[in-house]
This record gives sequence, structure tokens and C-alpha cells, in this order.
Amino acid sequence: MHSIPKLVALATTFTTALAAYQGFNYGSTFTTGAPKQESDFEAEFKAAGNLVGAPAGGFHSARLYTTVQGGTANDPISAIPAAIKTKTSLLLGIWASAGDAVFANELQALKSAITKYGSDFASLVAGISVGSEDLYRISPTGIMNKENPGADPATIAGYIKQVRQAIAHTPLANAPIGHVDTWTAWVNGSNHAVVEACDWIGFDAYPYFQSTMANDISNGKSLFDEAFQATQAAVGGKPVWVTETGFPVSGKTVGQAVPSLKNAKAYWNDVGCSLFGTTNVWWYTFQDAAPATPNPSFGVIGSTLTSEPLFDLKCQKDVNVKP
Repeated sequence: MHSIPKLVALATTFTTALAAYQGFNYGSTFTTGAPKQESDFEAEFKAAGNLVGAPAGGFHSARLYTTVQGGTANDPISAIPAAIKTKTSLLLGIWASAGDAVFANELQALKSAITKYGSDFASLVAGISVGSEDLYRISPTGIMNKENPGADPATIAGYIKQVRQAIAHTPLANAPIGHVDTWTAWVNGSNHAVVEACDWIGFDAYPYFQSTMANDISNGKSLFDEAFQATQAAVGGKPVWVTETGFPVSGKTVGQAVPSLKNAKAYWNDVGCSLFGTTNVWWYTFQDAAPATPNPSFGVIGSTLTSEPLFDLKCQKDVNVKP
């Protein structure tokens, strides 16, 4: 057992007081492909932190998919200084589906960030995710859907080992390391090497996409709960963090799942409100229509950066709390 640095211990105490991290996923680029800059991340984090009707505790955490700033080879992502300015905690992401050379650049960006930002950075790190849905991408479903190349279990486990070595004896030495993937990847026994390598398990689940099942919005929570419980049963007691879930506000119908503001609100009520405050959650997503609107679109705000959500975010448990 390593001793926990003072600043990390303080961050842990702060998180315990809040019970759980609450945040959103943030991409590194706009829909045009243009890289986000520090001012862009800062504006997003401020808007998310001030969301009207947000559940108790608000949304002050950000999950990233990469640690490399867009448009550079291996500079640290500008979301880091933006997070320091806004006191936004970070679930760091290291891209792992593009081969060893790209992973080496991710690792260099992480090392540079530690050197450049030190304890101000380390105190905000909720954890480090090595990869995102890489195991799903090499599954039959991922291949059928023509997703990115992905990475096999041995590769991901090896990358996790490299990250542990890179942060040893630094302010990030005790940052918990995990991997994010679909629930179907976690219940697949052939991926057990990744489970063993992780401190925590990143769980992505979208009943909206489960078209082979009765995925009407009325079944959204039951499908989510079944997937979450199956993942818990498969990972040997390791903490399961909800790293992606949500329901689209617009877009194509998939199976029985119909995107709409009404259904996005229903999923928020049924799934989100049952998790907020007790489970680490990074909702998908704060804004994905930036500036073009994807199909489907999951953003709780539209194409204009604002703290006014597209639907009511109040949770009944918060409404009922007496002042």
C-alpha cells in the first residue's frame, strides 16, 4: 500500500462529502472537426456547472476521451487548465484504439500535464480511463457496425500497466485507473484480463440502441438495471462507474426507442435521478450539437451554449427536499 499524497487525500474527502461525482462527457473537437481550445472548455464547464434545475450537487465533473490537445502531436489537452480555473474534476481519457504510436503520444501528454500543472491538476483527477469501448469495437457487433479498430484485452491491460508506471512517484501516483467499455464487453469472460488490470470499471449502457429487445422508453430503466447488475456480477466486486448513458432528444427511431424531449426527460427521471448523488456518473452528454446537430442527438442543451436545458432536469427527490 502506498501512502496517499495530502492533496489527493483532500480531493477524496471532498468527493466523499458529495457522495459521488456528477458530470458529463466532453469531446475534444466540435462537429466541424475544429479542436476545442481552453476558452471553449472553460465556457462549457461553467455552463454545465450552472445548469438550471440540476440535481443536488450540480454537475462539476468532466469525462474526457483523450489527453492530447487537438491539432497537436502530444501537448496536454486544454481542458486541464480550464478545469483548474473552474474547479471541475476530471475523469481523464487516454485513447487506446489507434495503435502504440498514438498511445505513446497520449502517455507523453499525461506526463507533460503532470509536470506543467502539478498538484493543481492532480487534486482534480477523479480517475484515469485507459481506452473507451475498445473491446466493443473488436466484438462481432462492433465490427458489423464498422466502428474504429479497437484493441484486444492484452493490449488494453498492457496499456494500463504503462500508465501505472508513468504516474508512479508523481502527484498522480494514487489516481485510480480503469477502462471504459460497453456492458456487453464486461460480461464477456474473454475480456477478464482487463477487469483484473482495473481499479474501477467504466460502464456504458444505452437501452436506446438495444434494438433486439423491447426497448420502448417504458423499459429503459429495467434494461439499464439489468445491464448494470450483470456487469457488477461479472467484475468481482470492483467499483462500477457509469461513464456513459443517456437517451436522445432527437434522431432516428431504433427498435421501439423513439427520440424526443419527453422520452429523454423520462430516461433522466428513471435512470439518472436514481443514480445522481450515490453513483459516479458522467452523463451522455452535455452538448453534442456544436454547431451541427448529429442524428441521434443526446445533448441536454442544443447548439447554443447555455445553462438552460432542453428539458426539466429536476429530480423528484430534490423537489421534495425541504429548505
